[in-house]
Amino acid sequence: MKLYEFGPTRSLRVRWTLQELDIPFEAITVNMLKGEHLQPAFLKINPAGKLPALVDGDLVLTESMAIVIYLAEKYADKGFIPADVKQRAEFFKWIMFTATELEQPLWRIARNTNLYPAEKRQPTDVEMAAEDFRPTAEVLDEHLAGRKFVAGDGATVADFALAYTLDWANEALLLGDFPRLQTYMTRMYARPAAPMRIATAFAAAMR
Repeated sequence: MKLYEFGPTRSLRVRWTLQELDIPFEAITVNMLKGEHLQPAFLKINPAGKLPALVDGDLVLTESMAIVIYLAEKYADKGFIPADVKQRAEFFKWIMFTATELEQPLWRIARNTNLYPAEKRQPTDVEMAAEDFRPTAEVLDEHLAGRKFVAGDGATVADFALAYTLDWANEALLLGDFPRLQTYMTRMYARPAAPMRIATAFAAAMR
């Protein structure tokens, strides 16, 4: 099994899952700062030129959420996806909530502060995205009241994906009014198999 990854990207979700599963994998760094994700060798793996990508035998899988769900289902005996149908429904609800609701304002902020060329950035959209993030975070904050995990009674890949996304929000200075979310995120990253935090991974990538 091979994981094509780069530092602070959503590759961390997949690395976290693989480490929690405690299965061997080959980590292949694709340096996005050097444009390696746009070179023909990698585009054969993911024509979209995005990370992460997982190669498992003859399966080539992209999109971090799809990968972590695949791994959780392949190694279902490890317990990182609920077996109960109702708990599994909650699992899918919150992992999709993470991808479609929490993550989108963060992408808008990232694009308009770092990713787009300076002349294309829209500072007003950064402010609007921060405003859009708040009510979504409030929904999650209320849901986590009295809970250790986002779906079910134990950690699932939904927690790994969510904790990474909250760390992203923390980097964008959006969690100041959400101590419960900060506590949850910190607790998840205290797990022995957790990967580096985004800031640490970014610093390592810049060396």
